[in-house]
Amino acid sequence: MMATMQFDLVSPERMLASFEATAVEVPGAEGDLEAMPGHEPVITTLRPGVLRAHGAEGRKSFIVTGGFAQINGTSISVLAERAVAIEEATGTIMDELLEEARSLAEAALPEDKDAAQKLVHDVEMLRARV
Repeated sequence: MMATMQFDLVSPERMLASFEATAVEVPGAEGDLEAMPGHEPVITTLRPGVLRAHGAEGRKSFIVTGGFAQINGTSISVLAERAVAIEEATGTIMDELLEEARSLAEAALPEDKDAAQKLVHDVEMLRARV
């Protein structure tokens, strides 16, 4: 039997997933990482990207726009700013995410402009991939 860890994905709107996973691929702000059972404890912020969880029913993929992941040896909890199952990520939803990022960039304070522009770029890249 393959080792598993509890995987939970929550957004402000709803719980998107809760199941036993053998591995979870996380789009971390400092780079992508893969969490597996026995992983060292870590908390990482998320960048816009695709989060993939491998479980008994195969791989489930989700679009996340930000938030953070808390990983330890037995579980991974992802608290996403916005998240949607990849099969629900229609052009309309991706357009909404991009428009939201652009609005934030326009309203950003001068010291936050670079980070806001990076968010717009990350969402544009994500949209092109989906």
